[in-house]
Amino acid sequence: MITEPLQWICAVLGAVMVGISKAGITGLSILSVALFTHVFPSSKQASGLVLPLLIFGDCVAVLAYRTHTQWRYLWKLMPWTAAGVVLGYFALGHISDRTTRTMIGVIIVCLCALSYWRRYMRVQAEETAGGWHWMLAAALGITTGFVTLVANAAGPLMAIYLVAMRLPKMQFVGTAAVFFMALNLFKVPFMVSLGLITAESFKFNLMLAPAVLLGALIGRRLLLKINQQFFERLVLALSGIAGILLIV
Repeated sequence: MITEPLQWICAVLGAVMVGISKAGITGLSILSVALFTHVFPSSKQASGLVLPLLIFGDCVAVLAYRTHTQWRYLWKLMPWTAAGVVLGYFALGHISDRTTRTMIGVIIVCLCALSYWRRYMRVQAEETAGGWHWMLAAALGITTGFVTLVANAAGPLMAIYLVAMRLPKMQFVGTAAVFFMALNLFKVPFMVSLGLITAESFKFNLMLAPAVLLGALIGRRLLLKINQQFFERLVLALSGIAGILLIV
């Protein structure tokens, strides 16, 4: 598995970031992806190894925030996201790690730019109803499903969608928690089929589970202390930075 002290440091920090992102600052999820790429040479291998940690973080977040879940936004996304997961399953063996990272980074940066533009133009939530909601849900749903299977890097995409829907921060985190728990559980059979989740990798997950729980406690405290406007700006800024880091 891993033997070097630096690899273990990156793995523990990555697990803490998983917990913080699941229970508080969603945009930090991509930083955990970046840390785990330093632990494992292949982003595809890291995707399977990290998935059980994500599910553990999802369970903690759902227990904490389930009463804030806004189901109407989930029903719009889930069918499209499932289609994206299936697409990612068939594409995984045909695209390189570098191509995957660049593609995800470009998508995230473009969506962040669009979100900032819409905020600058003062587009109100009411004006995004109807067709815009449907198109955004379809496009982001398919992309999120594809990206999450290939690289577990869908957090910024979901964050951008929920910011666009103008959800208060507690509803934001509660909706994201239920969405990702359902999505990550749906991914498990595909990852097992691809040989990316094994008995050995699950032992690695169990060793890092306490770090995820620690991160979740930190994330909840952070969430309760920051205001809504700062929360939205922080989520978009972290998502944009993450996209740029994936490109370069």
